[in-house]
Amino acid sequence: MKVVAFNGSPRKGGNTGRLLGHVLSALKEEGIRTELVQIGGKKVHGCTACGKCYETRDRKCVIDNDFVNGCIGKMAEADGILLGSPTYFADVSTETKALIDRAGFVGMANGGLYARKVGAAVVAVRRAGAIHVFDTINHFFGINCMFTVGSSYWNLGIGMNPGDVEQDGEGIRTMRNLGANMAWILRKIHG
Repeated sequence: MKVVAFNGSPRKGGNTGRLLGHVLSALKEEGIRTELVQIGGKKVHGCTACGKCYETRDRKCVIDNDFVNGCIGKMAEADGILLGSPTYFADVSTETKALIDRAGFVGMANGGLYARKVGAAVVAVRRAGAIHVFDTINHFFGINCMFTVGSSYWNLGIGMNPGDVEQDGEGIRTMRNLGANMAWILRKIHG
């Protein structure tokens, strides 16, 4: 079994990446293979609503000059998907939103590429607005017929400067519990 995580923060090694790292560490301890993909800070195009994915049905977006098609392939192959984003004006980062929109349309156009996979949101926040980010990501999982995993609190960690989330003990415990919960449900699904 494999879980792929997407870091939507342009700060490589920042708070979002650190939170994802705690989840991935817990998954590895449970024997789950993991991969972390850095999407934040890369050139990306939003969905243009062209509808070509419904015509071609080739598991790809017609926009092919950025990282999204590679992510779609990784999502289709994985058993579990983690989407991590910092909180930008009470919503996901631009890169995260582009991935959600384009991967979502391609997934639906191709018969539900992500159906019955396990998904979880991971959110870094300075102070407030994280619940909207959490909802945005979870809506992607819900509309794609995925099973959403929770933890002992909302899947978020608090910190402003890179590394600050390491001081959020409850946030770190939440991430570790999230990884253990994700491993548990993956084993239930895949035997």
